[in-house]
Amino acid sequence: MEVGSNRVAVDVEAGEERTTESPTLDGVWDVARLSGALPSLRGCVKRISGRRGRTEFPHLPRMPFEVRELELHYRGPFSPLVDKLEPEGDGFVGRATLFGREVGRFRLRRVETGPALRDQLVRQLHEAHELEKKAVRMLDRMIATADDPQLLDTLEYHKAQTQSHLDLVEERLAAHGETPPTAGQVGGLIQELAKPVDRIMGATAAPDAKEAFATEHLEIATYELLRTLAAKAGDLETAQTATEILEEERRMTELLSEHWETFAERSLRDEGVRV
Repeated sequence: MEVGSNRVAVDVEAGEERTTESPTLDGVWDVARLSGALPSLRGCVKRISGRRGRTEFPHLPRMPFEVRELELHYRGPFSPLVDKLEPEGDGFVGRATLFGREVGRFRLRRVETGPALRDQLVRQLHEAHELEKKAVRMLDRMIATADDPQLLDTLEYHKAQTQSHLDLVEERLAAHGETPPTAGQVGGLIQELAKPVDRIMGATAAPDAKEAFATEHLEIATYELLRTLAAKAGDLETAQTATEILEEERRMTELLSEHWETFAERSLRDEGVRV
């Protein structure tokens, strides 16, 4: 059974199935202690998206878990812990178990994030999508003029990554009922930066290299903000997607930095300067 779908119960005597509505677990939940040997849960929240989630305490490491129907199975060093949930109104009552034995009870109440946070999250996804499209065009230009085999391999590899990033961002937009933005829907800052960066900074040597380096850092900033907004909204799928893309964008900035000598030599050669 998928969390958030209808739960199916079986009437044994009648031999028939009956359907009851199960509250969705997706979102951010405030946790309140009810009884047992649980510590103080002041400030504790659970963030859940699909089959993944985590429990967060102020100033303590996050505790990731997997969602299995209405059970939260913790991972890593917390694997002996399982939270078993039962619907209660628009929330849940939970039984915290350790090695299968109940150690306490708690209540979950949804933290309403409101439409403003969702709108910010979607806007950031739109901007990320526009940046990735710009990156593909920029990489095409650089690949067409690259004459260093190692640099060419780096650029072609990152182009494949960038096309994958586009697909991932489109998946997250679709999860929010959105389609990729048109040029007129993108925020003003991204529209301006979608123009060639060398036009903004003035004509300089090796403009494509400077544009690539600036674009990668703008993408890093965009995905950092996206990851933070997604976590606050309880959208762990988007937060994880942003984290994975961030790792690849940071690696690309490192690879570009390794080729400044190549970019400088190409720039001088284009100007007819012999070194």
